[in-house]
Amino acid sequence: MAVITLLTVSLIVFTLMEMVPGTCAERYLAFKNTQGSQISIDDIKAEEKRLGLDRPFFVRWGSWVGDVSLKGEFGDSCILRLNINQLLADKFWISLGICLAALILSYLIAIPVGIFSASSNSPATNNSLRFVSYLGLALPNFLLALIIMLASTVIFGDSLTGLFSKEFRDAAWSWARFRDFLSRAWLPIFILGWSATAFALQTVRALMLDEIGKLYVTAASARGVTGAKLLWRYPARHALGPVINSLGFDLNRIFNELPIVALILTLTEAGALLIESLARSNDQQLAGAIIFLLTASIVALNFVTDILLALLDPRVRRGLMG
Repeated sequence: MAVITLLTVSLIVFTLMEMVPGTCAERYLAFKNTQGSQISIDDIKAEEKRLGLDRPFFVRWGSWVGDVSLKGEFGDSCILRLNINQLLADKFWISLGICLAALILSYLIAIPVGIFSASSNSPATNNSLRFVSYLGLALPNFLLALIIMLASTVIFGDSLTGLFSKEFRDAAWSWARFRDFLSRAWLPIFILGWSATAFALQTVRALMLDEIGKLYVTAASARGVTGAKLLWRYPARHALGPVINSLGFDLNRIFNELPIVALILTLTEAGALLIESLARSNDQQLAGAIIFLLTASIVALNFVTDILLALLDPRVRRGLMG
């Protein structure tokens, strides 16, 4: 199913790339025309033949899928005329790392806090946690980013923008550059994890409240199982199944919020590059590569979470093994 999903997504992405008005050759030569070059119809036809755009649609799609799956090559950017693999070499992995870190942070907070909130009988505790989670859902990430930037500029004189300091921006990777990256990456991780934590907290709490009231929990309590052992062994184990199963969805939601946060914090990674290629340069080849890589990451994460779900829940194992 993962392979079928990736093939389907590749066809959708490639079709959307083809549906953009004008071929890659026409868009590139039109861009050159704005730079003062004189472009003729013959130039466009020659460029289309060089790029293989005169071949049938499914032949070009098969060639693109083959290059991506067998060689890991996405070809050249339509406008920038640079190799897409080189453009995304660090940027995509930085973006994916930021999103995964925000996802992990949100669940490290949401799972224990959600379980505690569902099992607590304290109105003050529950109301406080509910207020914080509602605030996380109501306050947009871009507004939180602007608030933090304004506060840091007024207090510390530094807007905390960018992923690297000036001296490490174009340097090769080293331990010093990695530490500089960590000193700045915490901000987008925190901002992206803000709403993700609130959403996950609401989900965990609702699932736990549903499981705690079931008869098997009452029966376990009657057998003398109490406290944290009761919570983690019975309701939490069943409640976390849907949470684990939604990791891919949550990763997609976090990445969807990354481009806007990246523009505000002037981050040089795949989120900002996606906005640039979609909204400004109309470079669909570059945008398609980013979208396909994101989809492949989500499919891979779903594949892993399906295995984890089968390990945690015997009902899933029985359904798979018969």
